[in-house]
Amino acid sequence: MSNLLHGKTALILGVANKWSLAYAIGRSFAREGANLVITYQGERQKLTVDELAAELSPTARAIQCDVTKPEELAALVDALQPGPLHAVVHSIAFANREDLSRPFSETSRDGFLLALEVSAYSLVAVSKAMAPLMTAGGSIVTLTYLGAVRVIPNYNIMGVAKAALEASVRYLANDLGPANIRVNAISAGPVKTASARGIKDFSKVLDGVAAHAPLRRNTDPAEVADTAVFLASELGRGVTGNVVYVDAGFQIMGL
Repeated sequence: MSNLLHGKTALILGVANKWSLAYAIGRSFAREGANLVITYQGERQKLTVDELAAELSPTARAIQCDVTKPEELAALVDALQPGPLHAVVHSIAFANREDLSRPFSETSRDGFLLALEVSAYSLVAVSKAMAPLMTAGGSIVTLTYLGAVRVIPNYNIMGVAKAALEASVRYLANDLGPANIRVNAISAGPVKTASARGIKDFSKVLDGVAAHAPLRRNTDPAEVADTAVFLASELGRGVTGNVVYVDAGFQIMGL
């Protein structure tokens, strides 16, 4: 590839560590010439994310933003003025560990609301905030998982949150399409990230996918990242409102 994102400014939310899909996307974006802005949640993450930003690109900026706090989202918008912003990557999800580990029917009300706010509504809030900066159009990409449309053991409330996220993608794509802003989701196969370790028996999921996916292997984070490049670049200019599966083909299998 050659500078597919040259001269474009990309905001990436959710770069927590080197193993996160957001970090992999940042690497691919930087390789393609994008100007990167990444966010962190709270002072506790500042040093780590500052270091990650420097590794991704000498010009990358790190800005604090907790997407559940409207004032911090507004401050992020101010920091990105006057724009233009060309791409947004939303890689944010959270659920209480206890709500992941117990049966879905036992999900607490507070846990349900928390998971939906952080994992799904945050895309709506981010899109609303960033759209005015995307004066030349652009791409918004979020990350989802097969648990949105199928029952995955121990995924529970997060599967419901991802279902809401995928529905939000479709409605946002329709709302923002007249401004030439495309909204898509990448449904990545299971990847060994820090957050994935919170899912009980996650290693069994990895083994199952590797054994049954058409490609007979698990997903490489770089494959997810390069798909995000496609969606953010002119190559993906006609794609919006879609869930793009990057999971070695596992989603097509019945048994």
